[in-house]
Amino acid sequence: MNAPRATADLRQRALVPVLVFIGTVVAVISSLGAPLVPTIAEVDHVSLSDAQWSLTVTLLVGSLATPVMGRMGDGPHRRRVVLGALATVLAGSVLAALPLGFGFLVAGRGMQGVGLGLVPLAIATARDALPGGRSRSAVAMLSITTVAGVGLGYPLTGLITQTIGVHAAFWFGAIISGLALLAAALVVPQAGGREKRPLDAPGAAMLAVGLASLLLALSEGEIWGWTSARVLGLVIFALLLLTGWGFHELRTAHPLVDLRTLRNRSVLTANLAGLIAGVAMYMMMSLITRFAQTPASTGYGFGTSVLVTGLVLLPFSAASVASNKLVPLLVRRTSTAAVLPIGCGISLVSMVLFLCARGSLWELFVIMGVAGLGVGCTFAVMPGLIVNAVPAHETGSAISFNQVVRTIGYTTGSVVSAVVLEAHTAPGRILPADSGYQAAAWLGCAIWVVAGIVTIVLPGRARAGESGATAKTVDEELLMEESIADAESAEDSVTAVPGGPVR
Repeated sequence: MNAPRATADLRQRALVPVLVFIGTVVAVISSLGAPLVPTIAEVDHVSLSDAQWSLTVTLLVGSLATPVMGRMGDGPHRRRVVLGALATVLAGSVLAALPLGFGFLVAGRGMQGVGLGLVPLAIATARDALPGGRSRSAVAMLSITTVAGVGLGYPLTGLITQTIGVHAAFWFGAIISGLALLAAALVVPQAGGREKRPLDAPGAAMLAVGLASLLLALSEGEIWGWTSARVLGLVIFALLLLTGWGFHELRTAHPLVDLRTLRNRSVLTANLAGLIAGVAMYMMMSLITRFAQTPASTGYGFGTSVLVTGLVLLPFSAASVASNKLVPLLVRRTSTAAVLPIGCGISLVSMVLFLCARGSLWELFVIMGVAGLGVGCTFAVMPGLIVNAVPAHETGSAISFNQVVRTIGYTTGSVVSAVVLEAHTAPGRILPADSGYQAAAWLGCAIWVVAGIVTIVLPGRARAGESGATAKTVDEELLMEESIADAESAEDSVTAVPGGPVR
């Protein structure tokens, strides 16, 4: 074998671990803000509501950058987009790590948010560059990294912050993003044979402003008041603008997101399930972290540190990664369409456990393990449904839209849990009553039931419909069932995640 051929083979073998590493790095960095909010408020002498922007700005920028990067990545410049995004994340990590003040930290966190658009591009790269079973197995694993990284990022953040300091956590982000940039420069291939298409600038602007308004209202509603003129005005404005954006996308020749793909039941199921599951997942994450840190003097809670609270989330990461092995077995014994409701059912069990059994710290570990297994099964299947249903040149855009929908679900879930707990907080008290967690758990159960119903009804309606498009959907699902089952025996390099298994 000559040297160029050997080098090419080595790069292809390294591609899956590198793509998974990039996804994990992005997930870990995006989760850095959440456990650090109280510390940032103390170090930079700002209020907790202001410090919350260290998390909010990352989600906002990520939601705006993801669809644009997805469309640009579907063209011939995907490699440049990936390297440019990683360079931006690295620069933002350094800016956030330097002790320059709160404004620079928020700016750095915003630059880090660009990285949230990398996972859809990694999925598109895996689809194009890898054969058969390896491609689909890698796609499933890449989807899980957006979940598993949270459970890895929280304890790492807590450990670094408690032992070295808050800025060291961002230096850690700079180091791993630098490694990801180097690995991507060596391994990520060019997207050959892609047609360059014009960017839908008006659509990008409308979507950016609409999403920013909606996420800003959701993030600040608890502080400004849910019935305040600012919140209601932002929500109405966002809904009107996003509706106008939808009409624009359906009429333009080169849309930012091809909304016509939603006519395919597989794509619609993946997006709707991603939104609802995202709400329920982040409700659980928020409830568990707050419950674990609540002082035991309240009659509930365990008064744990940020580090211990992060460790409670580790089973979530481990189980979500393990689900990548479980999914092929479930597909073989049932069907691809059945995996989504099975995942929702397992997640429902985790919420029921939190409802009934949260009196000991070890029970929280068990609950998060069950939750990770359910969410992992659910999210592992979603991108495969989309990939099999859209043309190759639409992969990045379609997956990016799914990522945006999930982000809206994540933000909504965090807000819903906060609103329910606030409603059960007595006047003059800081901490909610235990009944607030009970009510939130019941609501979480209801949301998972709705998610399960959606994943059963929509594919079922597709099979019962007319033969044309329906036959295509059924054929796609059968193809996916076969390929996921084949992936179980394919090369297993997808599980070799450098550094370990977020939001």
